[in-house]
Amino acid sequence: MVELRDVTVAYEGKKILHEFNLKITAGERLVIFGRSGSGKTTVLRLIAGFAAPQSGEILIDGKIVAEAGKIIVPPHRREIGMVFQDLALWPHMNVGENIAFGLKLRKIPRKERRQKVEEMLRLVGLEGYAKRRIDQLSGGQQQRVALARALVLSPKILLMDEPLSSLDPELNRRLRKEIVRLHEMFGFTLVYVTHNGEEAEEIATRTISVGAT
Repeated sequence: MVELRDVTVAYEGKKILHEFNLKITAGERLVIFGRSGSGKTTVLRLIAGFAAPQSGEILIDGKIVAEAGKIIVPPHRREIGMVFQDLALWPHMNVGENIAFGLKLRKIPRKERRQKVEEMLRLVGLEGYAKRRIDQLSGGQQQRVALARALVLSPKILLMDEPLSSLDPELNRRLRKEIVRLHEMFGFTLVYVTHNGEEAEEIATRTISVGAT
């Protein structure tokens, strides 16, 4: 489903990825494991369409979406959801507005947006929270909002960049199980970045290590 072919990425003359190859099968839970600065987040950015490789190709469903120095298919056309490490929730919007934002951009009718938001809140255990402000939520609740915002668009691929790193160990464990449950429910392809071995072991159906060169 996703393939990186001979991909090289360098920043300020330092190679982050060098002739890197990766194939990701539809529906799997791939965990990319490695230390800080090893290129894990770079792989996600390439798949999402936020960066282009200096050399090599990125393919999704057999179609080239980026090649050397060029993004061919932009992020909004890749059917990809992403949960960032800092979650990137909008503090000026309430919970429901955060989740509905992508639906609004797609010009989904208001009634259908409301129904989808309510469904997602129920699925992530936040039923009744639509009108809450983001600053009224705990860290774990904010994480669930970020998940709901990504999943409401029915992505084929969900990218997660160390999303649980700021949580306490018990909440981290609970949300790992939640991510696996939602994956099994929706059937998306999950690409999950972490440097936490316990997270990798519990979430992954396959794990790869990325190392700086």
